[in-house]
Amino acid sequence: MIHLPDRAVLRLSGEDARSWLANLVTCDIAGLKPGGGRWGALLTPQGKILFDFLATTDEDGRLYLDTDRTRAGDFAKRLNFYRLRAKVAVEDLSEGWSVHAALPPGIAPEAGAIAFADPRHPGLGQRILLPEAGVVDEAAMAAYHARRISLGIPEGGKDFAFGDTFPHEALMDMLDGVDFKKGCYVGQEVVSRMQHRGTARTRIVPVTATSSLPATGAEIRIGDKPAGTLGSSAGSHGLALLRLDRVEEGADKGKVLATGEIGLAVVKPDWWRAGALDHKVSA
Repeated sequence: MIHLPDRAVLRLSGEDARSWLANLVTCDIAGLKPGGGRWGALLTPQGKILFDFLATTDEDGRLYLDTDRTRAGDFAKRLNFYRLRAKVAVEDLSEGWSVHAALPPGIAPEAGAIAFADPRHPGLGQRILLPEAGVVDEAAMAAYHARRISLGIPEGGKDFAFGDTFPHEALMDMLDGVDFKKGCYVGQEVVSRMQHRGTARTRIVPVTATSSLPATGAEIRIGDKPAGTLGSSAGSHGLALLRLDRVEEGADKGKVLATGEIGLAVVKPDWWRAGALDHKVSA
């Protein structure tokens, strides 16, 4: 079990909690059951990701949101802003709870834990929320993120900027972070229009390099034109936020995709849907 110290827990309870949250966020909360999970986000009215989270529920119907620790307090405040007269209690459990991952085949969680399958990819195993402090193991945490990166799964704050990224750019449309059949939610009109028109030109994609990759935020170019930025990486494997139209145009002209002097190749994950990445830089 791998403690993830950069994650925190919010808990929502009350008779209106499920229906109220469902009207705010991108994912299907109504169908959530104990042991199951959802990836979702609370968006700005303009359709950009303010907060993302992994959601689950317990046998008593309380909702648990596994979210970025540095933004958990602001997330709780924003949810309370929307609460109005709804019968909902929002608790920030950052100080008392810890978030863990258990890579496949997973483990039998201890008593008192809230465990659920990571909804983004089976290869990420389980998420386990514990009402106690966790112990940091840097090597285990690095192994977890290496697995996440190899699977092409982005994470907010590492691979995309909160407040400046559309769900399609963060692959939420492909990884079931958006339910396009559910009712309205904050920012829904913009997201639905992008889905209908297919206008997402910028996306996070896995890349491999000819050597170890530089720090997060490094510029990526195709020939002499800017093409995007590097997100998280593990050795020569990383995730990059790229303008795919520029990458394709440059590749058609024989230009090289690179960050600094390090050459890059785009890798299409096995879960990637047809259309994007069907260009000459795909590995």
